[in-house]
Amino acid sequence: MWLRDELLKSIWHAFTALDMDHKGKVSKSQLKVLSHNLCTVMNIPHDPVALEEHFKDDNEGPVSTQGYMPYLNRFILDKVRDDFDILEFNKLCWTLCYKKNINTTHLLISNEDAFKVWCIFNFLSENRYPLVIITEEIEYFLRKLMEAMGTVLNEEQFSDYKLQLNKRKNCLTAWELIELVGMGHFSRGLNHQTLSMGINEVFQELILDVLKQGYMMKKGHKRKNWTERWFVLGPTSISYYVCEDLADKKGVIVLDRSCCVESLPDKEGKKCLFIIKCADKSFEISASDKKKKQEWIQAIQTCIQLLRLGLPSPHREARQRRRELRQRQQAEQEELEERMKQLQTANDSKHRELEAMRKKMEEAAAKAAMEERRRKQTQIDLQDRYRLDLEREKMVRQQMEEQVAQKSSELEQYLQRVQELEDMYRRLEEALEDERQAKLDEETMRKLQARLLEEEAAKRAELEQIHLQQQRAISQTQAEKKELEAEQLAKEKALQAALLQLESLERERHGALEQYEEATRKLERAANKTKTWKDKVAKHEGLVRLIQPGHKGPQRITNWGPASFTDYTNTLYNSAKKGTP
Repeated sequence: MWLRDELLKSIWHAFTALDMDHKGKVSKSQLKVLSHNLCTVMNIPHDPVALEEHFKDDNEGPVSTQGYMPYLNRFILDKVRDDFDILEFNKLCWTLCYKKNINTTHLLISNEDAFKVWCIFNFLSENRYPLVIITEEIEYFLRKLMEAMGTVLNEEQFSDYKLQLNKRKNCLTAWELIELVGMGHFSRGLNHQTLSMGINEVFQELILDVLKQGYMMKKGHKRKNWTERWFVLGPTSISYYVCEDLADKKGVIVLDRSCCVESLPDKEGKKCLFIIKCADKSFEISASDKKKKQEWIQAIQTCIQLLRLGLPSPHREARQRRRELRQRQQAEQEELEERMKQLQTANDSKHRELEAMRKKMEEAAAKAAMEERRRKQTQIDLQDRYRLDLEREKMVRQQMEEQVAQKSSELEQYLQRVQELEDMYRRLEEALEDERQAKLDEETMRKLQARLLEEEAAKRAELEQIHLQQQRAISQTQAEKKELEAEQLAKEKALQAALLQLESLERERHGALEQYEEATRKLERAANKTKTWKDKVAKHEGLVRLIQPGHKGPQRITNWGPASFTDYTNTLYNSAKKGTP
């Protein structure tokens, strides 16, 4: 799977270079040439008829990437084996694309070094198109390059560069990476040769899977003599050459799951010996010192272990771990952002609820104030009406008193006149008639006075009823005010309870974390204590005999001790308990 992904990246560069209009389309003639060259360099039989058959519906004009990708997967990539030179394949794709994208004449690196940086870019770039390399992988490559050149990366300078990169797009294309390395932005003060050697070392480590290389002595199989060779360790083999230019290859040690590497004691005047045991033969090798010997043994054991586990090369595995770590971090970041959004939503909802409660309380307070003003106005109106009724009643009473006084005065005058006319006999009948009439008027006046008194009593009863209604209205308004105050107090208590519950939940969460940490520490102490006691028991096994549980029968003791009981005494004792002789 990894081989197909890496091949697709190089082919994508070549295809993009052929796309002159940058519309994702390439002419069929160019695709024929590209396909033929790919099949040639990957040792795949080329079938031009298949290409014509695949694009039979598009004989005129350009062919899109959507049409070429199925053909590429079916007729080329599905037939790929591991028996071709991947460097030659990469150089083919590089030749098609580099002249149209970058000019190396103004750079500090050669065309060959630019090709190696391009291959490293394809190895470290993300598996998405268009191909880019992110900031973390740029930092990984630059640290590798600085380490290979024997220097360290300027952290402050790289931090400033990351800030500039984050402001733009947080990634680089292959040509931008080549220009970054070629301009010597992070390798100032180093000459061209040192930079080229550093690029070559990183290229061999990441692309050629050279895990370790160096001079060591090897014992021959036929003549049994010791010869110095340049050894190159890969994921599946160890190649050895005459010298480090890799021109004259003398042999290869194929590693598989059955191989093993062991240290040997010094012999035949050779020190720092170790042996690599394969299925058909073994190889005795002498390192220059003990440190080199241990490094080579550990590196070879790592390769064999990866072969046994079926894992890829260490650099591909490390790249996959970095990608998985970034994916997990991105997922955790997204989850954290989602949780923050949920918390923010809940917080906003809580604020809205509190705001709604506050508005309701303000509305209730305003309503209560309005009701209070209305009640006071009603009370004032009732008092004004009561005062007017009292004044009106007072005026009526005064008028009645004046009328009564006037009638009394008239009656006195009439009596005086009767007394004056008593002596007048002739006018006696008239006087009597006048007297009867006066009596009738007096009776009428008395009736009128009685009626006025009844009306006054009715008016008093009506005023008392109005006063009672006013008192009931005042009581009802006070009760409503108390209910509103109780409701406002209950809402405030509910708000305080919600805040206390939120604080309690926060304290419970912290307490749960502390309990979990305390339980973890107790578990570790219990495990250590159990292990200590197990070691002590194992150490003193046979010296300590655990106390076993005793007999569960009834305990019988006399003045002479437990042994005084016999079977006969036991029988008598049991019979006495049961009450039988």
